[in-house]
Amino acid sequence: MSLIWDKGESSVNAAIQRFTAGDDVILDRQLIAYDIEATGAHVRGLGRIDVLTADEVARLLEGLDALKTALKTGDFVLDDRFEDGHSAIEAFLTDRLGEVGKKVHTGRSRNDQILVAQRLYLKDRLDQVRAASLATAEAALTRAETTADVPMPGYTHLQRAVPSSLGMWFAAWAEAFTDNAALATSTLAWIDANPLGTAAGYGVNLPLDRDGVTQDLGFARQQINPIYAQNSRGKFELQTLTALLQALLDARRLAWDLSLFTTTEFSFVELPPGYTTGSSIMPNKRNPDVVELLRAATSPAVGAINELMSLLSLTSGYHRDLQNTKEPVLRALSRGLQALALLPTLLSEIRFDEACMKAAIDGPMHATDRAVELTGAGVPFRDAYRQVAQELEDLGHRTAEESLAARVSPGGCADLGLDELRRRLDDLQC
Repeated sequence: MSLIWDKGESSVNAAIQRFTAGDDVILDRQLIAYDIEATGAHVRGLGRIDVLTADEVARLLEGLDALKTALKTGDFVLDDRFEDGHSAIEAFLTDRLGEVGKKVHTGRSRNDQILVAQRLYLKDRLDQVRAASLATAEAALTRAETTADVPMPGYTHLQRAVPSSLGMWFAAWAEAFTDNAALATSTLAWIDANPLGTAAGYGVNLPLDRDGVTQDLGFARQQINPIYAQNSRGKFELQTLTALLQALLDARRLAWDLSLFTTTEFSFVELPPGYTTGSSIMPNKRNPDVVELLRAATSPAVGAINELMSLLSLTSGYHRDLQNTKEPVLRALSRGLQALALLPTLLSEIRFDEACMKAAIDGPMHATDRAVELTGAGVPFRDAYRQVAQELEDLGHRTAEESLAARVSPGGCADLGLDELRRRLDDLQC
């Protein structure tokens, strides 16, 4: 195994090495592209302060490009020959370039090397959370615009409550995922700081071109203080997971609605064929497996947040414990983004049985409307409430369409505010 910290005098116990390295070399397969990108920026920065010659910079950059190609073609595999992705990059460059390859680590530590690779990874994944949320909001809003007048029951406590509309149901997800996209955007801006150049947490005795490297990597700003750069490991990951979790919580609630609405007892919804599976024993079954797994997609994110919270009870500076933040974060973001990617098509293609939904709206569901009407005639609301409670069986003549048309409060069925939701969504897509 390649150990970049070995000074030639260490006797490495294999069991201890397996324990300390863990699955780093496997997990780093998801991060090595970002590590290579940051290494290239670091090399160019060293060239600008004359630590590396122009020829050395060119050779190292050529070596990094060759490594990217070799990884894509499978000619180079990140495996247990290496301690982690960092050592693999240095080993590849040294094998290919000789002494020049040994210069790549000048002025940096694996501490800021992993920080910058993870930060680039988190920025990319937050952009994916944002894009998936925007696409989901767009799909929901498009459906809301065409179903605003379609009646469906509204529920509280899983009990029939008042007449509602399919447009209101879709608009709820449009607004939710617009907010989720906004949260991902603000979280991305919050973590958009470059830690590369802070080394092991105390800076180095070189005039590193941190501004140039920051611009080269597309960060909005530097993370200035080296101690804080180390202290932020786990903190920025937690905030990213929180933004992911907010979107997944809405996905879970949406999935629960569909789980109920697809049952024979409701019969409101037909899922797209690709979102169901058959039973291995019951020929009559089509199971809503996808929406059930959407409900479960929050679990890795919640688990990762709890893992990080339990790890981050540390003094300032770097601790090896922080290595264990990597796996839960990668797992949660991978699974969560898989789930979010399914939502736009699901919302676009689900079909609702309008007749069945309308038939589920019975007379007593108009009671709230009737009580509010009486208040308009001067009856105190509490008196109207009690009066209508005695007249529930007399409300069967009222129609769902009349109820929707009368619900004129902003955001209500007669005024869904779709134009404002469209404006908010368009602003985020600019």
